[in-house]
Amino acid sequence: MNKIYKKTKEKIKNNNFLYIVLKTIRDYSFYFLNKIFNYQLEKIRFYKEVGYQLNLKNPQSFSEKIVWKKIYDKNPLLPVTADKYLVRSYIKKVLGEEKAKEILIPLLHVTDQPETIPFERLPSAFIVKPNHASGLKIIVENGHINKKEIIKTCRRWLKIPYGLEKLEWANQSIKRKIIIEKLLLDEDGKIPRDFKFHMFHGKCKLVYVVFDTMNYHSMSYFDEKWNYLSVKKPTRPQGPNIKKPKNYEIMLELAEKLSEPFDYVRVDFYNLNGKIYFGELTHYHLSGTGKFEPSSFDFELGKYWKIKPEYWKNK
Repeated sequence: MNKIYKKTKEKIKNNNFLYIVLKTIRDYSFYFLNKIFNYQLEKIRFYKEVGYQLNLKNPQSFSEKIVWKKIYDKNPLLPVTADKYLVRSYIKKVLGEEKAKEILIPLLHVTDQPETIPFERLPSAFIVKPNHASGLKIIVENGHINKKEIIKTCRRWLKIPYGLEKLEWANQSIKRKIIIEKLLLDEDGKIPRDFKFHMFHGKCKLVYVVFDTMNYHSMSYFDEKWNYLSVKKPTRPQGPNIKKPKNYEIMLELAEKLSEPFDYVRVDFYNLNGKIYFGELTHYHLSGTGKFEPSSFDFELGKYWKIKPEYWKNK
């Protein structure tokens, strides 16, 4: 039965039309069932992934507050900054044109019609991704381009609502586009280290560094003063205690400026040979199902986040 299931799943994924229809039906079903039955599906997901009951009436842990934010926080800046294309305008507004140009990864092309992508004018290495989703990407290196497959995948991305079944409000109003950026690679030909700043009310309380970003091989956790923390994600090995980057204070200052309007946001930077590149702003870290070891750290982190009472009016 398992082999039959895997083969059927693969056939569906290879059929763009069928995959889009079934995925859309599934996502909307989860969304409306959650709304109708007081978020019971989300509570089941949370318990399965995190290991304790979700409390939406009085959230205490970091993970609970992420879920609470997904449902109740209707800050109009969330959809703008969750949009991987429009966030560029936000960065220019906050930091100024000159500083924004310095840290933004060069944008090679943007479109809502994948078939018009000018492959012949693109460099030999680039990254393709949708502006409304997270974790979806196509890496092109050494000019090895499968144009047909890229166009097919991009069309699929543009048809599918991202995060709907997980109640991620900010992603739903984004006008879907495909963006193509320069591919950042270090001297070993790998994506550079990814520094992720967890910002609470404009102040950093946690930084974690992802090594070998494409494979999420290991992660190291630090507090805002760069003290190494004995914290890890259960599914990933604990990373090494590395030295504080020379430009750490610059990254921290940038993160503070970009996070100022939000009660919580994760600000990501790549650090390539001492040069800082902006990654993204993430409002729903792992959609609220990120598990920590030890589990008590989830509640310690949650103490830094004071829920804004005015958001309750959106209930």
